[in-house]
Formats: sequence, C-alpha cells, structure tokens
Amino acid sequence: MSDLQNYSVLKLAWPIFLQILLSMALGYVDTIMMSHYSDIAVGALGNANQIMGFLTLAFSIISSATGVVVAQYLGAKKDDQMNLIYTVSVVFNLVLSIVICLFVTIFSGTLLRIMHIPEVMFEDANRYMKIVGMFLFTGAITNVMARIFNCNGKTFLGLVIMFGQNLLNIFGNYMFLYGPLSFLNLGIVGVAVSTSTSNVIAMIASFILFKVVIKGKISLRLLVPFPKEVLFKLIKIGVPSAGENISYNIAQIVITIFVNMMGAVSITTKIYCNVLCGFSLIFSNAMAGATSIITGHNVGAHNYDYAYKRVLKSLGISLITSGIIAGLNWGIAPFTLRLFTKDTDIIALGKTILAINFVLEFGRCVNLVVIQSMRAAGDIVFPTVLGIGSMWGISVGFAWLLGIVFKLGLPGVWCAMAADELFRAVVVLIRWKKGDWRGKSVV
Repeated sequence: MSDLQNYSVLKLAWPIFLQILLSMALGYVDTIMMSHYSDIAVGALGNANQIMGFLTLAFSIISSATGVVVAQYLGAKKDDQMNLIYTVSVVFNLVLSIVICLFVTIFSGTLLRIMHIPEVMFEDANRYMKIVGMFLFTGAITNVMARIFNCNGKTFLGLVIMFGQNLLNIFGNYMFLYGPLSFLNLGIVGVAVSTSTSNVIAMIASFILFKVVIKGKISLRLLVPFPKEVLFKLIKIGVPSAGENISYNIAQIVITIFVNMMGAVSITTKIYCNVLCGFSLIFSNAMAGATSIITGHNVGAHNYDYAYKRVLKSLGISLITSGIIAGLNWGIAPFTLRLFTKDTDIIALGKTILAINFVLEFGRCVNLVVIQSMRAAGDIVFPTVLGIGSMWGISVGFAWLLGIVFKLGLPGVWCAMAADELFRAVVVLIRWKKGDWRGKSVV
C-alpha cells in the first residue's frame, strides 16, 4: 500500500476542516463586518458573491478532475506523470479564468439585473463585482493547488494559506471600514479591494509551497508536443464531475430570484442563515474530502473492499457530528442571529429556517461523503444525472410551489431544499452499498 491508502481519515480531515472553516469565514467576515456598516450593503454583497460563485464553478471542471486523477495515479505508483498533469491543470484553469474575469467585469450590471436585485442594492453590488471580478483568476489557481496539496497528503498547506488569507482580509476590511482609511468612505469598494489583495497573495503563496514542499514543476515546455490526451481525460472527468455543483448553483440562483421577490426581510434572512447553516456542514465536508483522497488512492491500487468500508465508517462519524452541530445551531439561533441584526422579523424568521435546516443536514451529510467518494472512484456521471434531476424537480420546483404559489415564503423554500437532499441521500447510499461504483478507475 502507498502511504495514503491506509492513512487516518481524521489526520487528513482536521486540516481540511479548518481550511473549509477559514474559507467560509473569508466570505462571512465580509458579511459580518459589513453588517455593522450597512444592511443594504450586505444584500448587495450576497447577491454579487452568488453570481460570481456560480461563474467560478467553471474552474472546478479541471480542479475536481485533477483531484481524481492525481489521487488514483499516486495510488497506482505513476509518479512520473504528475508534473504533466499539474501543468495542464494550472494552464487550462488560468486561460479559462481570465475569460471569466473579463465576462464578469464587462457584464456585471446585466447579470445583476437578471437576478432582479433591488434597485437600492444595485450600485454597491455592481462596483463590488467589477473589482473582485478582475481577480477571480487567483482563486482558480489557488483551488487547483489546494487539490494537488490534498491528494499528496499535505492538507495542512491549504490550511496555512487560508489562515494567512483570512488575516489579510480582516485587516484590510478593518482599515477601510473602521480604521485609518475609513475617512475615504469607500464602504463595499474597500471590502472588494481587501478581498482581491488577499486573493492575489494567497495565489503567490500557493506557488511557493507547491515548489518547495510538493517539489512539483509547472513548465510550458511540458506542453510541447501538446498533451491533448491528458487534457481530454481531465475534461472527460471534470465536466460531469462539476456538473452537479453547476446544477446546484444554477438552482440556487433561481431560488434566490424567488426569494428576492419576497422582499428585503427574506433576502437578508437567507444570507444570514446561509452563514450559520454553513457551520453545520463543515465537518462533513472535511470528512468527505479526506475520505475521497483515501478512496482515490485505494481505487487506483484496486483495493475496492477497503475503500467501501472506509466510506461507511466516515459517514457514520459525519452523521453524528453534523447532527449535533445542526442541533446546537438551531438551539442558539436567538443569540447568533443577533450578531448580525437587531431586526426582530429577521430573527424570528431565521429561527424557523434553522429548525428546518436541522433535518436538511442529515441528507446533505450523506450526499457530501458518498458522492465525493463515488467521484474519487471514477463513478462520475451518475451523481450528476441524479443531482440535476433532483435539484430541479424537487428543490427548485417545490421552492416555487411552496414559497410562491402557496405563499409559505422562505420556510417553504427551505423545506423544498431539505426534501431534495434527503431524496438524493437515499439513492446514493443504495448505489454505494450495491457497489456499482467499482471498476470505474481512470488508471
């Protein structure tokens, strides 16, 4: 066995856990610090980030495939092909991300109009998108590097980078919103500058650690003659692998349009609840990431039975922990929501949403752990087809029916999303136990 085939899941997971926590904090810190500056700006920030978050999913086409291929090739002892895979992944993502940067910068206003963002939020959101949009390529490169670090077992590297990025972002936000530069009265523009600066520095740090610790090599010389077979393999894996995430985010954008039609209280409550709900899935996400690394290495070495057992063991731990966190999140909602706002309508609605989210998290936990391991095993297409059908048929369809037609508002939307997660959880768990993912290795 290679070092990672029988590696401790928790040893890999804890840096990923902290990395995801810090990654979420990067956006949430902006929301929290901005909430003390302006509730209107919070709505603008949330809408702008949702649009850019969707567009940057294009980066995951290659970065997700990189994780699958690197893990399986390392498990199969094909170390000699790693630098070629690294180079193709980084260069392709860089080219794609530059195109997206230009698109966001030029069409930011049009995209926000499509979202039906309230006019009072439009100008702030547009200015934020134009600035941050110019530097989206930095996130694309950092994301690929994080996949490479994780699949080599160096999960702590992503943690170090994300920790530094958070410190820089908090410092920058403070300087522009409340510190020595507050006299400029830049508001959300200052937050955009702070975010972009920390992203650039994180990308530079990723390259340095890749060279020094992983001892990898990115060279354009490796692209001559152009290794189209490597690119085609990454695209073949990456397109359907990213499909579920892309479908999810499109569905969330449509749902956000529904919520925008419900008024300012629902819009702001959704943003605050998304912040709090995010903490319920961090541990499951970390366990899913760590388990998928071990799954990929074992599948590359054709140790299918071992991979099967490790996934179910990880799932059990994740379900218990995620349930406890979601329950606590619901219980302390009256206190945590007051960190964002004193509006009693928002607090009351937020408490209801977090109660529904307690049920939703069980389904989402199963989907995270099992689906990531299915992808790592090479079972790419099935989760995408299932996700697209369920998200649109259940999540979006019933969000419109319950939230708009039956006028249940935001609670109706959250019930629809919970039903979607639980349905898919049952299906993917049955597929994993049946073993239909076996024999789909890319090596």
